[in-house]
Amino acid sequence: MKTNYLTQLAKKLAVITGIIAVTASLSIPVMAQNRPDTPDTTPATPGTTQPPARRRPTTPPGTGRGNLLQVAESNPSLRTLVRAVEAAGLSDTLAKGRYTIFAPTDQAFNDSLPAGGVDFLLRPENKDLLGQVIRYHVIPGRVNSKQLKSGTLKTLGGGVAVRVEGNRVIVNDATVIQPDIQATNGVIHTVNRLILPRELRETIESRLGRQTPTPR
Repeated sequence: MKTNYLTQLAKKLAVITGIIAVTASLSIPVMAQNRPDTPDTTPATPGTTQPPARRRPTTPPGTGRGNLLQVAESNPSLRTLVRAVEAAGLSDTLAKGRYTIFAPTDQAFNDSLPAGGVDFLLRPENKDLLGQVIRYHVIPGRVNSKQLKSGTLKTLGGGVAVRVEGNRVIVNDATVIQPDIQATNGVIHTVNRLILPRELRETIESRLGRQTPTPR
């Protein structure tokens, strides 16, 4: 009897152990599903960030990067004009006022004056005469090339004749070669000759002739 009892007890224990094992095997997947995901501690690779596009400074329409004198100074073909404006004492006028300049190039000065004429006009004693020359190249206000019409144009020095032939603009006998160079306080049109009335030209030649020694 005792042997049979032990045998039956052993069988019951075996059954209970099997049930426990099956239950445990079923609960493990469920626990795995309910278990929160382990946070990923691997540092994220930073993406390539493009710097914000840098805006180029814009210039308001119809203006340049400086006043008339500054724009002329930045033009390598207008060095003689800049020197002449300074020698004539007109720097402040052209830097602050609102004007249009028919700007003779360096070559224009050399082609329009007798030998030694540029140096002669730049002398301090000829400041007034040089001022007359420069004023004949300056008109009040901003006048673009498309606004120029054939007729008489009033400069700071007096009247000059303007002829418009298609896209060609001629002031007295000077031709505009580069129009509409914009500045903050006006506009520059470069010309290939000095704009000189006959009387002013004769005065320059007369005074220059008196300065030139007579060859022996």
